[in-house]
Amino acid sequence: MSDHPGPTAPAALLGTEAGAWLPVTSGESGASVFRSADATRYAKCVAPADAAGLRAERDRAAWLSGQGVPGPRVLDWSSGGTGACLVTGAVSGTPADQLSAEDLRASWGRIADAVRLLHELPVAECPFRRGLDAMVAEARDVVARDAVNPEFLPVEQQHTPPEELLARLVRQIPRRRDQEVADTVVCHGDLCLPNIIVDPRTLDVSGFIDLGRLGRADRHTDLALLFAQARETWADEEQARAAEVTFAERYGIALDDGRLRFYLHLDPLTWG
Repeated sequence: MSDHPGPTAPAALLGTEAGAWLPVTSGESGASVFRSADATRYAKCVAPADAAGLRAERDRAAWLSGQGVPGPRVLDWSSGGTGACLVTGAVSGTPADQLSAEDLRASWGRIADAVRLLHELPVAECPFRRGLDAMVAEARDVVARDAVNPEFLPVEQQHTPPEELLARLVRQIPRRRDQEVADTVVCHGDLCLPNIIVDPRTLDVSGFIDLGRLGRADRHTDLALLFAQARETWADEEQARAAEVTFAERYGIALDDGRLRFYLHLDPLTWG
């Protein structure tokens, strides 16, 4: 890998291979994502302003690939005045949000096992931070720029001024900081169902993707996002709560509902 003047699209990055790349989507961050025609590689390309974030994702993916936790392998990197592009090996399988409720339920225990494997990595050996203070700093910046996307907020909060939402959370910071110190793990940082890839035949977890926020943090930052999005698959509140209990038993933890709510409400304020 080398930092050299590069394009914001695989067509320029890969030259004669340009026709072998197919557009997948344009993400919320403004990244353009492409898949190779043989489905073995993905390329994520960004404008110069977003190159640092993509470089952070590259470094985290490279680190995680050496830790025994499945995820994308870094294949190529280009950056320069016109942007940056990261090419990774594809993680074979189906994003967990595309599973039926029946299949998600069948894979739920294996997802708990995979998350525990990630969270059990030696914290002292992880060079990346994704802690409470960093999240709060991001939230302050996003709120100050009036950049909070209301669609990311829980429905009951979508008509509340973001400044008020942040103020509610700030009052909890001393307690949450103490809890983080006592329970820091290596977190994914954006552990929503699309970032968990599952083998549709075996329902085993093939790996985690989109690792730009991976780092040391309170484990409830991951669990809050995972549980919240899984609720969109379960039929009702009773099934959702039963799934959380099942996950906690398999993972081996007593869930802290207060911490889950805190991180679920903080996360949407960090995107913008």
